[in-house]
Amino acid sequence: MSTRFKPKFNIKKGDTVVVITGDDKDLKKPRKVLEVIVDAEKPRVVIEGVNIVTKHTKPSASNTKGGIVKIEAPIAISNVMLWDAKKGEPTKAKRTRENGKLVRISKKSGEVIK
Repeated sequence: MSTRFKPKFNIKKGDTVVVITGDDKDLKKPRKVLEVIVDAEKPRVVIEGVNIVTKHTKPSASNTKGGIVKIEAPIAISNVMLWDAKKGEPTKAKRTRENGKLVRISKKSGEVIK
């Protein structure tokens, strides 16, 4: 994929999403996006409580004990879908201009996604 243009995604940090595929698949449990990793080759997202991995850390100044830490690892952005709070189900989003600003609108309920 060309790196000329930055890819655009409908998922942003702080959004509520559901995991639609993978080990943590749950279409009824909305979760919060902690980070969006924008990469032209592999766009990924870090989601609260999804894809928990154990990481072995050495003792450092910030972490004096070290040891085994459980953290969320990123998953592919295609494996998540925005959550429509009004309808209570996953939805796609479309972009439109309102008062000169680009806003995301839920395709199922027609509500603006904050």
